[in-house]
Amino acid sequence: MRRDPIELEIFKNLYHSIAEEMGAALRRTAFSPNIKERRDYSCALFDSAGEVIAMGDHMPVHLGSMPMSVQAAIASCEMAPGDMVMLNDPFRGGTHLPDITLVAPVFLRKRRSAPPDFYVASRAHHADVGGAFAGSMGLCREIYQEGFRIPPVKVMRAGAMDADVLALLLNNVRTPEEREGDLGAQIAACHTGAERLREVCARYGVDRAKRAANDLLQYSEELMRAFLLRVPPGKYHAEDFLDNDGITAKPVKIAVTLTVVRHQLSRFRKRSEVVTVDFTGSDPQVEGSVNAVEAITYSACFYLFRCLLADDVPATAGLMRPIRVIAPEGTIINASPPAAVAGGNVETSQRIVDVLLRALSQAIPDRIPAAASGTMNNLTIGGIDPRTGRPFAYYETIAGGMGARPTKAGVSGVHTHMTNSLNTPAEALEYAYPLRVRQYSLRPNSGGTGKHNGGDGIVREIEVLTDCEVTLLSERRTRTPWGLNGGSDGAFGRTSIIRNNGSVETMPGKFSTRLSTGDRVRIESPGGGGWGEPESN
Repeated sequence: MRRDPIELEIFKNLYHSIAEEMGAALRRTAFSPNIKERRDYSCALFDSAGEVIAMGDHMPVHLGSMPMSVQAAIASCEMAPGDMVMLNDPFRGGTHLPDITLVAPVFLRKRRSAPPDFYVASRAHHADVGGAFAGSMGLCREIYQEGFRIPPVKVMRAGAMDADVLALLLNNVRTPEEREGDLGAQIAACHTGAERLREVCARYGVDRAKRAANDLLQYSEELMRAFLLRVPPGKYHAEDFLDNDGITAKPVKIAVTLTVVRHQLSRFRKRSEVVTVDFTGSDPQVEGSVNAVEAITYSACFYLFRCLLADDVPATAGLMRPIRVIAPEGTIINASPPAAVAGGNVETSQRIVDVLLRALSQAIPDRIPAAASGTMNNLTIGGIDPRTGRPFAYYETIAGGMGARPTKAGVSGVHTHMTNSLNTPAEALEYAYPLRVRQYSLRPNSGGTGKHNGGDGIVREIEVLTDCEVTLLSERRTRTPWGLNGGSDGAFGRTSIIRNNGSVETMPGKFSTRLSTGDRVRIESPGGGGWGEPESN
């Protein structure tokens, strides 16, 4: 049956608005500044097969990987009305342990033993999920050190919280009240999504709504295929490096070969892949915590190819149908248990995007920007809050410079690519934690120069008002964000500890150390690369 384009547009916006409203409900009811202020969360809608049909405008690293978590939940748990499944296992579609996902079925028909008609899911970064380091983002060597690992388990049954499962989680984290509050916010988000889907189906009918969801999958696939046909066929190879894994000083290579073909029909007259993204040649998984799991690599590919399309293209599972991703097991981009993975989600995901951009710049140079800062500068500070006598765990990612684009300069002081979060305002940070922001400014002249200059990074200096532990996972400290087409590289990032006696210690990109009251940590994030040869006067 021929699709009605008007109806398709209506349902595209209906489903997207539901995901956005889920995010708004999560943000408004969350306890932690990391979710309330930084908006480190994501929400999405899925059809009865667990394929994503709509995403909120949230965190790319969450959204592209969330379908694997939903599939793991469906495979592991038979869900009835009122049930909700919780998981964070990176080897079952998760990203890293702080990102906890809740999956809820949506039943619209009252037939016995009928499967769910839809699923809704919310994912949020919890500021602490236990482990060896406050904030659960330390220099670990295996996943067991990183925090509490949750397989798919029912956290709600028939609308009631499973008290035993909740108690097991809350007894293994440093900030149980905050964790319980944030989980409650995620539950509220899923309830909101389910209720809005019921309203849509009550108005338009279940069959019509499900047919529209399937049409959106096909439509987004067609739009992706139409775009890929405009990419010159060929093989495009690129590589880039992580500075190190935090344990040794050895750089870690990520390599990719993009193969673009013209034919789209297989010998069985079925639609075939147009692009193969092959990461063969990437380094083996490492001892440190920068290993990425398969869901992260898939998510980075989803994000990058989605960015090449127009803004109004539906962000559904159909986008990846023409694209095949090859991620060899046991490598830095598809690590096997018991690899430590906390930094793979936040740092390696950024480098995967960089290497994909570098490869595509050979095929469509007029569409590809220079490298952005290439790091989320993951800062965690934990200790005992002297105001309450209870543990606290502060987590933040610090923005940098955007890479210059073929037509204009990069933006300064902004989160790019796999992160879409905001900063924690100084007022909220100082209210919630025993910390003081001493400096927060742009970092002048840190962006690369060119016809279009890269954006500048940020300077963020925080003083601790109690003895505590500070951990940083960051990149681009030894390898600069690259420029394109003759543009110069962006500046390295820098980190230093300023002791309360005035002495200054230069720190590596990945470290954990103790700070005393009055000590400061100062982070200068990298700038973006420049694009094009500078124009002569």
